[in-house]
Amino acid sequence: MKNRKELAQDFKESLIEQSIPDGFIKVTDNPVGGLTSEQKVILNRKANVFFNNGNIEDAKRIYITTGYSDGLTRVGDYYMNNKEPLKALKVYYLAHNKRDSEPIFESIAKVISSIIKE
Repeated sequence: MKNRKELAQDFKESLIEQSIPDGFIKVTDNPVGGLTSEQKVILNRKANVFFNNGNIEDAKRIYITTGYSDGLTRVGDYYMNNKEPLKALKVYYLAHNKRDSEPIFESIAKVISSIIKE
């Protein structure tokens, strides 16, 4: 029987390989092409204002558009603090933030492991 770490890795790989429904994991994690550095800076500043004012969803949309990983990580931290780990996982994954996404994958693997044992 596989250990939890192996189950977490298998689950992570299956998530990546699967066709995941829209809304869970963005199909492409590349920022929108055609944006200049200056445009990205302006958009990220606007997103930071949204985030600081509590408009997390609009900030997230901009961060995804610009590919701003630090902003996406802050959104993921917000979701984790509000006990929404799947939403956090999505933005951590888009931000290429393995440090914060791996524990979520491991938690999911633990749940699946305990279900399998029953």
